[in-house]
Amino acid sequence: MIPRNMQLHQLHYGWIIVLTGTLCTIAGLGFGRFALGMLLPSMAATLKLDYSQMGFVSTGNFIGYLVSVFISGHIIARLGQRKLIFITLSLVGLSMVLVSRATNFQQVLLLYIITGIGSGGANISMMSLVSPWFTTANRGKAAGFMTIGSGFAIIFAGMFIPLVNRQYGSEGWRGSWLFLGALVIFIAVVCLLLLRNRPSDVGLKPYGDDESSAVPHKGAIGRNVKMHKNRFVYHLGAIYFLFGYTYVIYATFIVTALVKERGFSETLAGSFWAWIGFLSLFSGPVFGTIADRLSRRTGLMLAFTFHFISYLLVASRLPGFFLYLSIFFYGVVAWSIPTIMAASIGDFVGPEDIAKAFGFITFIFGLGQITGPSLAGILAQESGSFSSSFYMAAIFAFAAIILSAFLKKPGMTKNIL
Repeated sequence: MIPRNMQLHQLHYGWIIVLTGTLCTIAGLGFGRFALGMLLPSMAATLKLDYSQMGFVSTGNFIGYLVSVFISGHIIARLGQRKLIFITLSLVGLSMVLVSRATNFQQVLLLYIITGIGSGGANISMMSLVSPWFTTANRGKAAGFMTIGSGFAIIFAGMFIPLVNRQYGSEGWRGSWLFLGALVIFIAVVCLLLLRNRPSDVGLKPYGDDESSAVPHKGAIGRNVKMHKNRFVYHLGAIYFLFGYTYVIYATFIVTALVKERGFSETLAGSFWAWIGFLSLFSGPVFGTIADRLSRRTGLMLAFTFHFISYLLVASRLPGFFLYLSIFFYGVVAWSIPTIMAASIGDFVGPEDIAKAFGFITFIFGLGQITGPSLAGILAQESGSFSSSFYMAAIFAFAAIILSAFLKKPGMTKNIL
């Protein structure tokens, strides 16, 4: 038990929540999703998976994620975030351990759908903790530090998995799944021990709770209002859809484009992906702080502008320097949009509705994740180049800039957007 009024060397316990949230992101999204790309080639060779089956495995994870975010808000209302994070991360870890024993495509697909279900539940639960633990002026920064976990996971996977494969050969992927799954289960236990659903559980108020920073939720919308029917939530959802649609096109096809169209070796292309992981470590905290200091609208517009430039540069097939710029612009804003979304929803709804509202816009975001890569793949197949797919991503990113510009202040809240 954590005693009331517990603080660690005057550090508000909210930052322990953030640190634990970073671990949760490493486990649920980082290992549960972003490690797959490096594991698929050796898995495909051993299990004799074709390209379409490899694609279905990734899609299965997104489908599981979608199902989870759609229902997570209702489950959180019954169990609370702390318990659901433990359950869903345990589900992620167990399914990953079982993937290490899989012998065919059907087993991998079923298990990875379960991984997606766990990832979605853990992510919605963790991001919804930003609202009760931090006031409006600090939510963007707090959410930003939580999201950098995916970057750490990308870097770790990029170093660890090739090492295991060199050591154990074609069956090395089994050891990687086993180790990563066990690590996720360990992190689930850490989350259960450290997380608390609200500051009052440890005798505290939200971080930054004083007369100048506290923004009342009453008046923005009433309690028990169905958040998915609100125009503001739909507006955020539309913007989040465009992010899901575009960012995953780049994440899915950039390495393939570098190898197939630019003549890069897989090792060199992989190092580019690792650099994206490193740069992404700064995206959440930096743009979360920008959104706190300036406005949510400004943060969204700036982040999507960086995305737009990144997609346009790689689509234009300009010389190498511009390719480096594309990698830079993509990496430094990689996790900025989810950060700002979590903060924006927290500004508008009270703690009772945050999980449902964030779950709803994340569901719409998930639809974008499924739609974007499939249409981009068809477009690349028809045109014979990924440039057309990246141009499409640039157009959609520009549309997101316009939508963000029209984002208005919700209800009676002030100095938020």
